[in-house]
Amino acid sequence: NNAAQTVDRMVDVFPPGQQEQIRFQLSNNLEAVLCQQLLPRAGMPGRVCAMEVMLCTAAIRNLIRENKAHQIPSMIQTSAGVGMQTMDQHLRDLYQKGLIAYDVALERAYNPDELKKMLHGKEGPAMGPGR
Repeated sequence: NNAAQTVDRMVDVFPPGQQEQIRFQLSNNLEAVLCQQLLPRAGMPGRVCAMEVMLCTAAIRNLIRENKAHQIPSMIQTSAGVGMQTMDQHLRDLYQKGLIAYDVALERAYNPDELKKMLHGKEGPAMGPGR
């Protein structure tokens, strides 16, 4: 599950009549959401952690408050400058650093087609193991 789904799950625990209040409280008190996956390391024993990072900026807080969690992934994707990253962005980085295999990256991606686009830019396939 991604950060947006995590926010929705927290709100959905409460009865519909309380959900607006819960969204308001979350938007004021939540600082970050981290979603992690442990993946097999490429070429050696062990695992590596892939993670999605959502920091609660003013824009993210507004999306939570206004029940627009479906817009959170695109906000995370464009907010690398403040330390956010989608799971797929981190999978791309781990693959390009040779830490995970290509098939593992695609298997664990939230959006495999988007990850393929990130990995196969105009310059051709990105470097990494397992190609």
